[in-house]
Amino acid sequence: MKFGFFSADFGDQGLIDDEAELTHDEKGAWKFCGLSKSQRMFAFGACFVSGALLSILSTLVLLVGNIVAFAILYSCGNVISLFSLTFIIGIPKQVKTMFAPVRFWATVVYIVLLALTLAMSIWLRNFALSIVLVIIQFSALVWYSASYIPYGREIIRRFFGSCITSI
Repeated sequence: MKFGFFSADFGDQGLIDDEAELTHDEKGAWKFCGLSKSQRMFAFGACFVSGALLSILSTLVLLVGNIVAFAILYSCGNVISLFSLTFIIGIPKQVKTMFAPVRFWATVVYIVLLALTLAMSIWLRNFALSIVLVIIQFSALVWYSASYIPYGREIIRRFFGSCITSI
């Protein structure tokens, strides 16, 4: 398994588990909340949609010109959407898959950019810098998410490679 930001290994996709394949610890990941499998799916959907709506709402706040509120809403929306997966696979497996060798650097870069976006937007209140950091943060999130899709990163590499060679 390759260990790096540009790894294309698909050994750990972090997909939804079959109930029969789960260990006792993994089955109990959300059992303390008393959630059934269908309730977890609804919670996943609600959490993901809430995060997406917060990210969209942040764009409307940006049109008003409040860069601090924009950065906070956008980053919180991304974190909530990312957290939504824990309802499907559980917190321990979510953390394990986030920091698996295939996506370790993508996770680290994304988390650092998330924190940097918030810090720079709140302390410096620099509109241009905040927008650049949000674009880079979004790109890191796309790269991270592509690691869960078989050949997702390869598709992105080939797309941008063909765009660059056609210029």
